Amino acid sequence: MTHSYATHLSCPKCKNTYSIEGIHQLCSCGSPLLVRYDLAKAKSKVSKESLSGRESTLWRYHEFLPVLQKENVVSLGEGFTPITSLNRLGSSISLPSLFLKDEGLVPSGSFKARGAAVGISKAKELGVTELAMPTNGNAGAAWSLYAAKAGITAHIVMPVEAPEITRKEVLISGGRLYLINGLISDAGKTVAAFVQEHDCYDASTLKEPYRIEGKKTMGYEIAEQFNWSLPDVILYPTGGGVGLIGIYKAFRELLELGWLENDKLPRLVAVQSEGCAPIVKAHEAGESSSVFWENSQTKAFGINVPKALGDFLVLEAIAKTNGTAIAVSEADIEIYQRKVAQEEGQFICPEGAATIAAATKLRESNWISHDEQVLCLNTGMGIKYPETVLSKTIPTLEKGERIKEEYH
Repeated sequence: MTHSYATHLSCPKCKNTYSIEGIHQLCSCGSPLLVRYDLAKAKSKVSKESLSGRESTLWRYHEFLPVLQKENVVSLGEGFTPITSLNRLGSSISLPSLFLKDEGLVPSGSFKARGAAVGISKAKELGVTELAMPTNGNAGAAWSLYAAKAGITAHIVMPVEAPEITRKEVLISGGRLYLINGLISDAGKTVAAFVQEHDCYDASTLKEPYRIEGKKTMGYEIAEQFNWSLPDVILYPTGGGVGLIGIYKAFRELLELGWLENDKLPRLVAVQSEGCAPIVKAHEAGESSSVFWENSQTKAFGINVPKALGDFLVLEAIAKTNGTAIAVSEADIEIYQRKVAQEEGQFICPEGAATIAAATKLRESNWISHDEQVLCLNTGMGIKYPETVLSKTIPTLEKGERIKEEYH
């Protein structure tokens, strides 16, 4: 059996095509490129039943990933994260069928490991020895770690306000870290100049076509874990939007393969913070692309992206699934991060908490009904963001002293 049915790259805007065996970044028209597969041929050779017994990583779907030769796979065991039922919290917000897919339980502690695993594997296959990328933290950490395993040098530029642990992940893995006084958009400009000057591989979001392929495996897993009958609504924290684009791409591929129980796709919801909501603003205005969001700020640092290169693909995925885009307050992000920990025992990241806050708002407005299956994506470990936990006075006892008063 072939390792991959990948055939070529194509542009979603101008329809130009490119070889999957050479290094390509953006299309000549400036659009991101997408990997295409011979799904008709794959359909006759691979069945969903054949997945049984395969390794519990994202590489169980290797036929639908872009790495052509198995020996080029760089893996740390990423993927196949659990989906848990949020029974107590769901009941309290009138969503008894509320679920969470926890992407914090992958190498490097965030869903960015998926894009790094596939992106680095393909970079290795293409002969890349040096790459550069801007990041809000987690992506840079993941790509540095996977690059180290592949023997590739990683240049990482992140804002000075990025979570401190992500800096340390880059440094300990031997990545070359640069901090910038500004946002990820400013880091992107610095990387673009570096790439031109040093003829380096640009691993920026959607400027290489393979990160999205790693992210799309969340969609394949969701389908398999729900026994090929998808939930009604999926909420995703959206910055660059690659995860949401990838999940939609996965569902489209699964439809073409005939693996889904029906052709009704989940309504996809892009969740943003009120402090940075360019996708929400564009969706509400009926626009096909977004406008740069000035002075963006949110504690959910991973979705602090003022302008996404693939915004048109995010907006298309929302529109094609009758989904929506919604912004939540910083206060609600804090509240629901705490609620999930206290009621469900899961310490999720602020971005993940934003999806729970959004589900609550959409239930209150009846956009989501009481009897629908709702899946929220938690994209990282809460412990990577210790500064988001509100401080409180903790009683200190002397040796032998008994607890005398109620804990406040």
